Amino acid sequence: MSLVAFLGAIETGLLYGFLSLGVYLSFRVLKFPDLTVDGSFPLGAAVVATLITKGVNPWLATGVAMAAGALAGLCTAFLSVRFNILNLLASILTMIALYSINLRIMGRPNVPLLNQPTLFDGLEKLLPIWVILLVGLGLTKLAMDFFLTSDVGLAMRATGMNPVMANAQGIYTNRLILLGMALSNALAALSGALFAQVNGFADVALGVGTVVVGLATVILGEAMFPSRTVRWATLAVILGCLVYRLVIAFALNADFLGLRAQDLNLVTAVIVVLALVLPQANLLAKLKRN
Repeated sequence: MSLVAFLGAIETGLLYGFLSLGVYLSFRVLKFPDLTVDGSFPLGAAVVATLITKGVNPWLATGVAMAAGALAGLCTAFLSVRFNILNLLASILTMIALYSINLRIMGRPNVPLLNQPTLFDGLEKLLPIWVILLVGLGLTKLAMDFFLTSDVGLAMRATGMNPVMANAQGIYTNRLILLGMALSNALAALSGALFAQVNGFADVALGVGTVVVGLATVILGEAMFPSRTVRWATLAVILGCLVYRLVIAFALNADFLGLRAQDLNLVTAVIVVLALVLPQANLLAKLKRN
């Protein structure tokens, strides 16, 4: 694997790191199986691309994209907690609706950002993009760690672990689900907005398989770097995202494997299966030795 491919994998892994933190918040903290990210990721890209092409400041456009993602997450959570729709079905309904909404926002399937300003323009002259993304992702991780160890964050974790007991202790579980889903999809939209600005385009099909990527990185990170604290868990998610992208890049660039770009989903499925099976195999081996 060449240095260009290596740095490209690192950059892509950092871009998707924001998404992975969002998926961790919904799937692991709230125990909410959320497919909305398949729609909120391209939603962030669509909003930021449309606003930038209309002359809006890239920083403001990115903030609006995050707000749009948070609104999508609120919609999913509201359908679930208010109308008692199964959480998985609620997220599917929102995801389907977002496809049409993204098309409506962009006005066409693809919006290029060539020769358009981005939030990396001034910073890119000082530091490589991957370093900027690393700093931004690190700050986001620290903010999430602080939130999840605060009183509200602890109540949210309790809601995910045992909502009945949390409700009995006077915790407003429905409100925390709404808040957690908003934050999760805001991070997914942020990831999409940054992806669009780094790669120079927004496309309505960007979100296809996004939730699989997020789950793969979370599962891989937990399998490779098991932890019992929030700080190490979020770090494991980021490291899992980087490892996942490096493995993908190696598999697609290794000539002896004969893999091509269209084999990406196959490689992803194999990585997830290995991440799920190998820890169980090690546990069974330890039990047999004992």
